[in-house]
Amino acid sequence: MAHDWQPDFEQLVDQHQSMVFSLAWRMTGDRGLAEEVAQDVFLELDRHLGRMESPEHACFWLRRVTMSRSADALRRRRVRGVDLWVEMNEDHGAPAEDRASPLGTRLEQLLATLPEPQRAALVLRYQEDLTPEEIAATLEAPLATVKSHLQRGLKLLRAKAANHLKEYIRGA
Repeated sequence: MAHDWQPDFEQLVDQHQSMVFSLAWRMTGDRGLAEEVAQDVFLELDRHLGRMESPEHACFWLRRVTMSRSADALRRRRVRGVDLWVEMNEDHGAPAEDRASPLGTRLEQLLATLPEPQRAALVLRYQEDLTPEEIAATLEAPLATVKSHLQRGLKLLRAKAANHLKEYIRGA
């Protein structure tokens, strides 16, 4: 099947660099590491540019590779014994209404404490607004597993929020 779309590297970078960086940052919790992951993802895109079949395929591919490279970076850090989570003071990637918000910062910190598979599913669901089926395809995981990660991740996040965000819930 022939297609008329010709991928343009610079255009794809311009369109998707914020999404790629934001996914990497939310997964790694480290701005510098997220920048490295994003750079690696776009270097890989350059090598695979000819395989991109459509704008939608390129976006799907970028999400999948970003999640995979973020997981790889986290594993490398764990193996080296480096403390994984740093306080997130940067605004990039946060929704406008949450920027500089103490509640938004605390929610980001709680999200960072979730197990990696649950965090990945939640970030793709609520940041990228993907369906469970799209998340399963992106993470190359069974749909039932993705649904389980979403359910368990939300349950755990709610429990952590109830314990750690009392000052916001009570308005004190």
